[in-house]
Amino acid sequence: MTIMQPIRPMPEHRFVPDAGNTRALRSALGAFTTGVTVVTALTDAGPIGMTVNSFASVSLDPPLVLWSPAKSSGRHGVFTGAAHFAVHVLGLEEDGLSARFTRGGLGFEGLDWQANAEGVPVISGTLARFECATASLHDAGDHTIVLGRVLRAAHREGDPLCFSRGAFGRFSR
Repeated sequence: MTIMQPIRPMPEHRFVPDAGNTRALRSALGAFTTGVTVVTALTDAGPIGMTVNSFASVSLDPPLVLWSPAKSSGRHGVFTGAAHFAVHVLGLEEDGLSARFTRGGLGFEGLDWQANAEGVPVISGTLARFECATASLHDAGDHTIVLGRVLRAAHREGDPLCFSRGAFGRFSR
């Protein structure tokens, strides 16, 4: 018979979040592992995308998802003003795709994509995709919560690309 020994946790760093310890808050939030997505929309100047990890499912009926662009982002106004957008959930092998849509990345340059019925750029082959109509916007401090009604969805088998504590990685079972 095997007796399980209790796991001894590391000491906690306790604090009250304020303007002087945003790095500690960011570190605590980074302990929550998320998936990685690329959100796309269409502008007058062409397609635009942004790598995002603030994505969540909200409701199955009606089908709703949310994501949260930072107000400090130069792309914030474009996305909060878009009537439609698409969220692409990235697979483990798509870390290069995530880099394309970060500050200074290549974006859509040289990337194969198609426009959906609403004109939103969609990238085929990602782990999952949610094509959405913007349902509502909610002020949330230094971010805006964008709630989208899912019009169409797609998915494939594969492992997700994960982000935790400032690094990309994989989910292990």
